[in-house]
Amino acid sequence: MIRRLGAGTAARRVLARLCHRATLAALATLAGVLGAGSAAAASASAAGPAASSAPLTVRFVPERDYGPFVFVDDDGRVRGLSVDLLERLAPAAGLQLQVLQPAPLAEQLARLRSGEAELVSSLRPTPERAVYLAFTRPYVSVPAILVVRQGSAAAAGDGPAVLAALAGRSVAVGAGYAVEAFVRSRYPQVAWAAVPDDVQALRGVAEGRHEAAVVDAASAAFVTRRHGITGLRAAGPIGFDYALSLAVPKSRPELLQRLDAAIASLPLQERTEIQQRWMGPLHGSELMAPARPPVLWVAAGLLVLAALLGGVLAWRRRERPEGGARTPDTL
Repeated sequence: MIRRLGAGTAARRVLARLCHRATLAALATLAGVLGAGSAAAASASAAGPAASSAPLTVRFVPERDYGPFVFVDDDGRVRGLSVDLLERLAPAAGLQLQVLQPAPLAEQLARLRSGEAELVSSLRPTPERAVYLAFTRPYVSVPAILVVRQGSAAAAGDGPAVLAALAGRSVAVGAGYAVEAFVRSRYPQVAWAAVPDDVQALRGVAEGRHEAAVVDAASAAFVTRRHGITGLRAAGPIGFDYALSLAVPKSRPELLQRLDAAIASLPLQERTEIQQRWMGPLHGSELMAPARPPVLWVAAGLLVLAALLGGVLAWRRRERPEGGARTPDTL
């Protein structure tokens, strides 16, 4: 919150008011995007049965190796951003999680369809999945990128152009991943190689079995660090984002309602802490760096500054009383 300036020039006080309003507007917009708006949270909480005396047992099948969101660590524990989020949401949603044996994505989805499980995490909605699954609001979003070997002639920052130039070459993508249908339809000339997970995709590129791989940026940074995979770099985003949600069978609308209510009521600070815990350490990786020319960021900053100055001038013209100059007391 910006403190009001007591004694100073009129321009400083106007700027303080403008910054205060802009800050409140930005916070309100961010809360709305994240689903943490007070009205939505109150409505969702009222609909959810968080006060239920007996928690509802839900079978959760985690993915085996989709770090940093959900994975099995070296001690056999299921961990990750989505796991921490679920542990925080479960009490508020009135749920008791029964964690099943971790599995690859295809097996996860098969268990949901057969009724052997009721919950998965870290899943992006697709038309095919929406036939039998219902999705909560997204709780994290990361871009899909193209990863190539260091020394490759691929131009950094232009993933689509590199993909278009890889006609007939082997490019790895996760089998059944949401991005697979996207890249196959956009780039049918590429020899797509469906692999079980991002670990196999990135190892295949590093070892020369594939020319490139399509993975999400956070997973690429996490996997290369955890498994010691080196010699790779990002060729840029490909125009596809992973907006990850929790998913339940469509036959369980009450479960979806409980989870959405818990997500809506989760304080923004707690959500940020969970994301920073898992995403923060990855930002030093070149694979997580934004592939945008610096000039774009400079231009964006100039536009924001121009808008701010224009707002100050407009405010002063609107607030100035007729017939005389404004004094500090009339601001």
